[in-house]
Amino acid sequence: MDGVKDARMEILVGREHGAPNFSMRHFVVAPGGHTPLHWHNYEHEVVILEGEADVTYGTSVHRVRGGDVLYVAPNEMHQFRNAGTGDFRFLCFVPTSFDCGKPTPGS
Repeated sequence: MDGVKDARMEILVGREHGAPNFSMRHFVVAPGGHTPLHWHNYEHEVVILEGEADVTYGTSVHRVRGGDVLYVAPNEMHQFRNAGTGDFRFLCFVPTSFDCGKPTPGS
């Protein structure tokens, strides 16, 4: 996606694995890196595994750390910026009907 810096994503469980409803994605954001500032029309749930980041949510910024959990509502602007010196890692759960904003054919 445009606007990404030093971040990578791996789909751990998704529609290609037969998951009918949700995909589990693992993100790693290097120090100084970030996900894009973006929004989409589906929710996702996030589990912070390691590190710390500043999360933009709407017009607010919140510091998160390993062990925190987040709900990102549909159509809310959001971004994860690594605020630590090591990797920032999190799991993100999204509907399988979308793959990074691209609808499944036929949906």
